[in-house]
Amino acid sequence: MSTNSLSGSLTVDELGSAAQRERRKRILDTTIALASKGGFDAVQMRAVAEQADVALGTLYRYFPSKIHLLVSALGREFEVAEAATREKPIPGDTPHERVMYVLTRTTRGLQKDPHLTEALTRAFMFADASVQNEIHAVGMLLTSMLTRAMHPGKTELSDEDVAIAKVIGDVWLSALVGWVTGRTTADDVNTQMDVAVGLLLR
Repeated sequence: MSTNSLSGSLTVDELGSAAQRERRKRILDTTIALASKGGFDAVQMRAVAEQADVALGTLYRYFPSKIHLLVSALGREFEVAEAATREKPIPGDTPHERVMYVLTRTTRGLQKDPHLTEALTRAFMFADASVQNEIHAVGMLLTSMLTRAMHPGKTELSDEDVAIAKVIGDVWLSALVGWVTGRTTADDVNTQMDVAVGLLLR
């Protein structure tokens, strides 16, 4: 266990040089590749350091633990999904339809890579208070995606808008945990979300 394990991961904004940002990207790329092949157990700090060509001590300075590393990787995946919602209008005539489009697209993307999704979701489940910054970043990205689907082009969001988006995000993550752990099917996730979104946005 690193002595830095009670502090958070270094974010892109905290890295002063292009070389440091590239090193962080390389570490996350390696983490995602390992998780895609073997899930949560395949991501070991020493293996990540070796394959990313960084010293183990350097890896721990960037990411204090495996959980920090994987939750940061989840955030990176959500950054890609969130950016996609900015590129073109989200299909759908109602907030319900647009939110379901975003959730269904994101869910399908995750379900195409079950080992990676298992690793990222388990890390999110195991995260404790030391990972609160990374968890917050993931939550903000998800909330941003959902509020943009609820109210395209709206710049001033109400507290209620944000609260509803957060609840939808929490329900979706819970449904994803059910799928990862084998308690529900992929179709169940979409059905649960359709019901939840319908209730919250009616």
